[in-house]
Amino acid sequence: MFGWIRHKLKREREGSYVPTDKGEGDVRFTGHNLEDMIRIREQLSGTSDFMVREITVCGLEVDLMMFEGMFNLQTMTEILIEPLTALKLEDPSPQALLEWVRRQAVLGADQNEVYGTAALYPFLMEGFVGVKIDGVAQAVVVGIQGYNFRSISEPSAETNVRGSREGFTEPIRVNMTMLRRRIKSPTLVLKLTQARKKSRTDLCLVYLSDMVSKELLREIETRLARVPVDTILESGYLQPFLDIRRPALFSNVGVTERPDTLCAKIGEGRVGVLVDGTPFALIVPYFFNEHFQSVDDYTGRPYYAAFARWLKYLAFFTAILLPGLYVAVGTFHPELFPESLLLNIAAAEESTPFPLMLEALIIHFIYELMREAGLRLPRPVGHAVSIVGALVIGDAAVTAGIIGSPMVMVVALTAISSFVVPSLYEPVTVLRFGFIIVGGWTGLYGITLGMALVLVNLCGINVYGIPASSPESPFQLFPMRDVLIRQGWRKLGREKLKIQKLPGSEL
Repeated sequence: MFGWIRHKLKREREGSYVPTDKGEGDVRFTGHNLEDMIRIREQLSGTSDFMVREITVCGLEVDLMMFEGMFNLQTMTEILIEPLTALKLEDPSPQALLEWVRRQAVLGADQNEVYGTAALYPFLMEGFVGVKIDGVAQAVVVGIQGYNFRSISEPSAETNVRGSREGFTEPIRVNMTMLRRRIKSPTLVLKLTQARKKSRTDLCLVYLSDMVSKELLREIETRLARVPVDTILESGYLQPFLDIRRPALFSNVGVTERPDTLCAKIGEGRVGVLVDGTPFALIVPYFFNEHFQSVDDYTGRPYYAAFARWLKYLAFFTAILLPGLYVAVGTFHPELFPESLLLNIAAAEESTPFPLMLEALIIHFIYELMREAGLRLPRPVGHAVSIVGALVIGDAAVTAGIIGSPMVMVVALTAISSFVVPSLYEPVTVLRFGFIIVGGWTGLYGITLGMALVLVNLCGINVYGIPASSPESPFQLFPMRDVLIRQGWRKLGREKLKIQKLPGSEL
């Protein structure tokens, strides 16, 4: 028993993970097409979307392998089938045909050779077509992708007034292209890799070689190599393994669906992680103050950007503290209210059957219930939730005597404030309920202590040797030029900021 506990603690301390399986076995090609196709179909368990097209080239049997819907039929016909069927070799042999494909033919811009099934399957499942010549113990894969995907559109979660309207889409190659268009520099590195599990999901590390810290890059690559998840369908599957391991309210990994935002971040020495199949890219590391920044801060006037950031900070603290402060003051410190307001609150609460803390918990729970229902319902009927929510949380709840009218105002102001910084909605919701309970039990003293614990938890986030609270803690004046205020581009463009040079950095 104790040995098992020591083993678990050792694994957690070293950050190592035991793979759940070894994946598909690698079967080497024999050179006989019939035998190789039988083995391939056995490994694929007779899946219906695997297609094999047999053609004859100069009297030699050639098998074309592909997955249905992943390739472009017209392109395959023009650059692959027609050149092969029209080919005339003076001395036809399997090796001569292979050399023609290698040296003389241009069957596709992306062309590779594989010697076994383990290397073949990832290519075929990405839209490549495999060319298997009978008598040759290898296959040539040609990139003829033609699968359907959502076109590039405006980001839905990060809207802006000025700037680009392009957002990431699901295919990783398209996302890589959008980054290369924006940074035409040889130092931009797009490093493709794959998850070592069943899904074989394509991952891409994005960084500037002259800006990134080698220690940071090495640590991120190590963590990605240890991810034990079999199927990676979204970047959120990887985020916990790139984030801090102990419980934390805030994350050290950012998320964006804007190519221009990712380019700006890697320009400071960070690393971006693209995942095939999702339009959301990861940014490592990510600081707390960046949740209060947006693209429009850098396209408008600096004084308005400073005003918008102060407004967002005010909204953040309002969303987490206002209900708890209202409950704490109303329960333990009513003398802090102005006399006229105190009389109104007392009159409203006199007709309600619940204490102030329970009343706040009930109404905020109902609000979160309405929000979740509106988020998950189909759009044509989603407006019905808004109507019901307005009735339940508004006049009907007050008339029924469940809650007081001042509490409705508190809920409305809190709800509006929580949407000002959407990337922090999850921790804001949890903290809001926590401060309501703490304020209802211990008053302002508990609120003060709880806020101190939140700040300690934030300052303790340091995954990659760079504090998440930087540059506020440890404090440095130079990086503060783009935190609470934003200086003009004349000053911002004078000197590049590298995150590994921030105060408190261990890189």
